[in-house]
Parts: sequence; structure tokens; C-alpha cells
Amino acid sequence: MTLADRHLWRRFWSIASPYWREDERLKAWGMVALLVLLLLGQTRFAVMLNEQTGEFTSALAARDEERFWISIKFCLWLLLAAVPIYALYYFVRDTLAINWRRWLTHRFLDSYFSHRHFYELNGNAGIDNPDQRLAEDINTFTQRSLYFLLIFIGSMLQLVAFSQVLWSISRELVYFLVFYATAGTLITIFVFGQRLMNLNFHQLRREADFRFGLVRVRENAEAIALYRGEGQEQQQIWQRFVAAFKNYKRLIRAQLRLNFFQHAYGLLTIVLPSAIIASRVLSGELEVGRAVQAAGAFAAVLSAISLIIENFESLSRFAAGIDRIDTLSRVLRSHPPLHVQRESAIVSVDAKQVVLENVTLMTPGQERVLLRKLSLAVEAGDNLLIVGPSGAGKSSLLRAIAGLWRAGSGTIYRPPAKDILFLPQQPYMLLGSLRSQLLYPHKERAVSDVALLQALEQVNLPDLATRFGGLDAERDWAKVLSVGEQQRLAFARILLSKPRYAILDEATSALDAANEDFLYRQLLELGTTLISVGHRPAILRYHQQVLELDGNGHWLACAAADYRFREKDEQG
Repeated sequence: MTLADRHLWRRFWSIASPYWREDERLKAWGMVALLVLLLLGQTRFAVMLNEQTGEFTSALAARDEERFWISIKFCLWLLLAAVPIYALYYFVRDTLAINWRRWLTHRFLDSYFSHRHFYELNGNAGIDNPDQRLAEDINTFTQRSLYFLLIFIGSMLQLVAFSQVLWSISRELVYFLVFYATAGTLITIFVFGQRLMNLNFHQLRREADFRFGLVRVRENAEAIALYRGEGQEQQQIWQRFVAAFKNYKRLIRAQLRLNFFQHAYGLLTIVLPSAIIASRVLSGELEVGRAVQAAGAFAAVLSAISLIIENFESLSRFAAGIDRIDTLSRVLRSHPPLHVQRESAIVSVDAKQVVLENVTLMTPGQERVLLRKLSLAVEAGDNLLIVGPSGAGKSSLLRAIAGLWRAGSGTIYRPPAKDILFLPQQPYMLLGSLRSQLLYPHKERAVSDVALLQALEQVNLPDLATRFGGLDAERDWAKVLSVGEQQRLAFARILLSKPRYAILDEATSALDAANEDFLYRQLLELGTTLISVGHRPAILRYHQQVLELDGNGHWLACAAADYRFREKDEQG
């Protein structure tokens, strides 16, 4: 990957172009047009200021006081006019950048949360830290894209304006300038390019891994503290930091070589223009002021055509970010995601009831068969209990029924998503109010406060709203509620949403027998069909059929009345 790689710029265009072609294109192009006008104003100001610099320098050399002060007064008027142009330019540029970021982030989030890509990405080793790509890389992409676009346009305007000035003073300077800038650009791209871009790409990944490790500790602080695992966690996080540190040392060594070249290249331009036109000044052919004007024009034109040399470090980081966003974009555009596309996969079909037809279930990498050729129907009211030793594939089967697991073959018929609610062993508590917890994931539903409070009473949490200041109180519920309270709150969601099917993955594991019995009876009264994973014999009476998995791919289905728990099943 180098700046001269046409595939890199194709990837850039595929990410950038939709904003400029779709619904906000008129507003975006209007702001670009305004920015170009402001750049024209800046360029005109720069040319006039360069002329006046030469003018008052010549006036000083000629000791012409009147000519000097006229030029100085004109410069002050120029400065007064230039200030609002520059201020407005930066305001419009940053406004356009944040609008583009908003639009692009919304587009990526739509894809991220569609077809459950956010879940599938957890098993995709090729996409590290999607959170950083969505939060930071998109922000950098929009800001840097506009920055480079506008300095390119500004450089072209500067090139046209100052080339005329330079040509009128010294054609030799123009010829030398073209050769000097071309040679410098080629050296920068082909000598320093690829290594810097690769190092910047790896640095982004290392920094994201380090931050992810810290976030993971914060989210699992209680478990780590109970295990006394802080020593190992610190060691792992330190290893991630060391990886970022070592890569950054390689990066700054590579940048050191680039900096040697950049500064030698830039500092030579202080001397070379004067050396080339010195003979004409010394002979009296050119005024001193014209020589100063020529030096200013030379620097302006050189800056315009040395764009890559001056901004190469930023360009290399920018190119690394393009590759990261493009990789995420290609995965999000695919359905099913690229890493789960196989010739053989479980097919999901919408139906009125849950039916498994010849289903073979495998681990995601297809290394192990969890279940072979299972055929089973779960009709309305015919509750199913799934049992078996730990690791037999019980939770994996539930994920397949929910549509999350595709590794394997066969067909699963199930009702639409709105008619199924899944309760994992560790309930999900979103950030928000108690009301939003109860209504999750259908926050838009209109449910009265009376109904919400009644649901809390039905799951033995009658004082929960009062305890925390009402239904609209916002807390970090995963921390302020025990796991048992969280599981009961999850049951309240079923009572409020009244799904046709509820899939319970050891959803009462943290509850005592009395609460478990009470909640299951509430679900039976609701008329919801249950598919449960459990290890306690007490919940057998709430189901009509049992599916036993042995962990070797074999299974046994029987009526609940005929089933007897084995000791290993009770232990899970």
C-alpha cells in the first residue's frame, strides 16, 4: 500500500463519494463552492501582500519615505480585509467536516446494526476494534479528506497566481522549481512511502488494542477483583502497551529519516532562489524589492507543488485509516457477513412456529460437530426443555434458533423476530431509565406507568421504582442491581411484550427455587411458548417435551413426563 496505489484511491472514493452524490449533496457542494471562493480571496490577499512586501522593501532600499508609508498603509487595509476571510474559511470547513462525519457515521451505524453484523464481527478476526473504526477512524477520515482537498485546491490557486509573478521576474527560477519539486516528490513516495504507511496502520491497531484492554477491565472490574486477577490483567495490558510502544519507536525512526530529507529540502529553498537571481540584482537589473518578491513567489509555488513532501506524515496516517474503514465497510455491506459465507450453512425461514428440520450444528470454524441431523417441532404451548452436560451445545442451539449461529446445515423455521424474545443467563442492561429497561427492545411502545409497575410486582420487584426514584430514574443498572434482580427484570420484559415464544438460556440461574417457580407460573399464565435451557429438575414440570444432548453430536427427544434428570445434567 503506497500513495501511488490506485486501489487505495479506489477504496477512498467508494467511502467518500456517497455523501457527495446522495441526499445532502446540494448543501455539501454549496459549502465547497463557498470554501473555494474564500480560498480565492486568501490567494488574492497573499499575492497582494507579496507585492507590497517587495514594494516597501524597495522603498527602504531607495530611502523613499512617502513610498514606504503608502505601502505600509495599504498592507494594513489588506490585513483588515483578510481577517474575516480566514476566520470564515475555518468555520465553514469545520462545519462541513462535522456534517460529513454525522452522515457517514449514521450510514455505517445503519449497516453495523443491520443483519446483526455487530454480533458477527465478534467472531471475525480480520476486523479488530470496530468501535475505534466507527468512532475515531471515520472522524479522522472526514477531517483529513477535507483538509487535503482544500489544501490541494488552495495549492492549485497559489500555483497559478504566483507562477505568473515568478515567470515575470525569472524564468530560470521556474525551470529549477519544476525539477526540484518533481525530484523531491518522487523520492518521498518511493523511498519513504510504504514503510511509513505500514507502520501507521499497525500503530492504529496497537493503540486500539491497548484501549480495548483498559475498557475490558473497567467492564469486568468486579469479577477481576473477586478472582484477585489484577496482576495478570496488568501484565496483559502492559504487553499491549509495549507492542504499541515498540511500533511507535520504529515509526519515529522512519519519520526521523523523512524529517532529515524534508528539512534539508525545505531549508535549501531559503538560499537557492537568491543564488539563482543574485547576478541580476548585483548588476542592477533587478531591484532588491523584486528579489524579495521573487523569493516569496518561489516559496509559494514550491509549497504548492511540494504538497506530498510537506504533508507526507499526515498522508501516510490518512492512508492507513482509509484501509481500516474500507475493510469494515466491505464486511458490513455483505449479507451474510463475509467470514460466515459458506457453501453449507443453516437456513432460517419465517414461519408460525419453531421447527428444526435436519439441522446439523457446528462450531463457527467448523472444527467440531455439536449436533447431527436434529428434526424437532415446538408447537404453540408445547414447551421444550433442553438439557445436557456443559459444552454439549445447548446455548449454541438456542443461538441457531435465534438466527445468530449459521455454522452447519439444515433448516430452522421460526416466527418473525417481533414474536420471539431471548433471555440470556446474564441479562443485558442498557444505559438509560428504568422505563427503557422494561420496554427494551421495543422502546417505542406506549405502555402506561400502571402496567409497568404491575409488571415489576409480577416479578417480585414491587419496590424497585420507588427505591431508585421512579420509572424515569437513570442508573448504571448492571451495577446497582444484583444478577437475580436483573433476571427478574428481564422476565418483566416478557410479561410486557407478550411474545409468542420465549427462549430462556438458564435465565433463572441466579434465582432461588421460590422465585423461579413463581416466574415460570407467570409465563404459563401468559400463554407464551417456552424453549428453555436448564439443569434443575424443578423446572421440568413447566415443559411438555425434553431434548437431551450428549455433547458428541447425538440427541434424544422425549416427553417431559417420561424424562428423568441424570446427575451430570443437574450439575450442568
